[in-house]
Amino acid sequence: MISISPQSRVLVQIEPLDFRKGLDGISGRVREVLSQDPFSGAYFVFRNGKGTGIKILFFDGQGLWLAQKRLSEGRLRFWPTKNITDPLIQLAAREVHTLLWNGDPRGARFAPEWRQLPMVV
Repeated sequence: MISISPQSRVLVQIEPLDFRKGLDGISGRVREVLSQDPFSGAYFVFRNGKGTGIKILFFDGQGLWLAQKRLSEGRLRFWPTKNITDPLIQLAAREVHTLLWNGDPRGARFAPEWRQLPMVV
């Protein structure tokens, strides 16, 4: 089971990934192409070229996990883009949950990320 908490660091690769790659191929890509450490505890999120699937690579402190979701119909409604040369974008956990349910986090109305609790005397 994947548990992406609000404190999780989630990095999304903008460009599509060849989904024939497995655990070793994707972790190698994270190291070499994205210049990130696959053992850092961050969640690395990828999509395939057709936009019909998502893969997530993450390290749980003991081993690497590779999770995959393929949509039963249609394509992803949203995928992050950037106009600069950085191949990664960071998303908040709530944005990733929306993305995994084939939603568009840009149009979602979320509560503020953090709010100060009132002092109780």
